[in-house]
Amino acid sequence: MRLADLRTQYRDGALELADLDPDPLRQFAAWLADAIAAGLLEPNAMGLATVDPDGAPSLRMVLLKGLEHGRFVFYTHLESRKALALRGEARCALTFWWDALERQVRVEGVAAPVDDATADAYFALRPRGSQLAAWASLQSRPLADRGALTQALAEAEARFPEAVPRPPFWGGFAVTAHAMEFWQGRASRLHDRFRYERGADGWVRSRLAP
Repeated sequence: MRLADLRTQYRDGALELADLDPDPLRQFAAWLADAIAAGLLEPNAMGLATVDPDGAPSLRMVLLKGLEHGRFVFYTHLESRKALALRGEARCALTFWWDALERQVRVEGVAAPVDDATADAYFALRPRGSQLAAWASLQSRPLADRGALTQALAEAEARFPEAVPRPPFWGGFAVTAHAMEFWQGRASRLHDRFRYERGADGWVRSRLAP
């Protein structure tokens, strides 16, 4: 089959302004709850778009690990490509895609590092294997082979036979949104799209052409 022949007709949903919460963060929380209830794989997965120091865009999937004080929180190695990009240019974008619900949410905002106490609290909740992996992986750096990673993990296990502390090079970022868009798939590509933009007096909503 040719890619040009692939077609999906969205039929299950519709979205009107009256359906939306005036606060996009509450609306997002409701849609995320729907995605979790639907049993979707990794309902908290999101695309994170950043800009490198040379102006080149970069996109990858990460996991949302908190909605704290209206901010979208995720965690990473602080010397990874994404973290270095955000230190140079804090503006970024997020995208959530929930195929079974025929929904998408886009977020545009500014990222800032979370404080040490917040990072420590989340790191303590991670499974031991994930904690050790944070010490073993120099994320985004060249790796000779899989054996080098296995060796680094073994060294971390030997170093921390009991509790595993958070590495000083591992932490989180929180994205404060200044614009959000909610997308509901509709038939014949005539989707419903609503954009929220943060104004001086609160959020302003508008319908967009699909």
